[in-house]
Amino acid sequence: MRPAHFIASVVTAAAAVIALANPASAAAVNYVALGDSYASGLGTGSYDGVSGSCKRGPLAYPALWAAATAPASFKSVACSGAKTGDVINQSATLASSTNLVTVQVGGNDAGFTDVITTCTFGSDQDCVNRVNQSKTYIANTLPGLLNNVYGTIKSKSPSARVVVLGYPRLYKVPGTCNVGLSDTKRAAINSGSDALHNVISARAGAAGFGYVDVRGAFTGHEICSSSWWLNSLSWPVEESYHPNRAGHQSGYLPVLRSVIG
Repeated sequence: MRPAHFIASVVTAAAAVIALANPASAAAVNYVALGDSYASGLGTGSYDGVSGSCKRGPLAYPALWAAATAPASFKSVACSGAKTGDVINQSATLASSTNLVTVQVGGNDAGFTDVITTCTFGSDQDCVNRVNQSKTYIANTLPGLLNNVYGTIKSKSPSARVVVLGYPRLYKVPGTCNVGLSDTKRAAINSGSDALHNVISARAGAAGFGYVDVRGAFTGHEICSSSWWLNSLSWPVEESYHPNRAGHQSGYLPVLRSVIG
C-alpha cells in the first residue's frame, strides 16, 4: 500500500470511530416538564420561591433528572393543583425545538383531594362510594380530557419524545399503621390509583407516548409500610399524600431513567 493511501485509510478509520462515539443522532436535549403537584415536587418541602403556589422545587423528579443529565435546556411548568385544562395551558411553553416532554396529570380531575377528605372524615361506606364516583369519572370522562392534553402536546412539539407518568398506590394493605384509615378505606383509595393507571396508560399508548408505571417502584414503600416514600397526613396539610424526597429520588427518578436514560 502506498503511504498516501495508508494515511488516507487511517484517517477514514479514525473518522468512523469518532462518528460512532459521537453519533449525529445524539441531539441536544431540550426538556419541558408539565403536570400537577406530583410533577412539581409538592411534598418534598423544598420549593423555588419564584414558583409561588405551584410549589416547584429542585427535589422533584424532573429537576433531579435534569440535574443528573445536564440537558441543553430544562424548564418545569408543573403546578400544584393542575388539572388537564391547566396542563393544556402549560403546553404554551412547548416549541418545535422541544424534544423531550414529561407529563403527569389526571389525579386532580378525578377529585383526588375530595376523595382523601371524604375517606378521612367519613365512614367506610362514604369512602367507598366517593372512590367509586371518582372511578366512574375516570372511566367515562377522563379519557377525552387526556386525549386533548396529549393532542395539544403533539401539535406543539411534533418531534418530541413524550413520557407520561402515572401515580403510585398510596397505602400498604394491610399495613403497620395502628391508627388512621381502615384497611377498607385504604384498599378503596388504592383501587382509585389502579383506575387512573388503566386509563392514563391506555390513552398515552393510543397517542404513541411512553408511559411510566410507578406502582411497582413504590411497592413496599407506601404509607403504612416499613419505609414510607409518601407523606401521610402532614404539615403543611397540602403536602399530605404526596411523594416525599425519597419518593422522588428513589421512586420516580429511577423508573424515569429506565425509560429515557
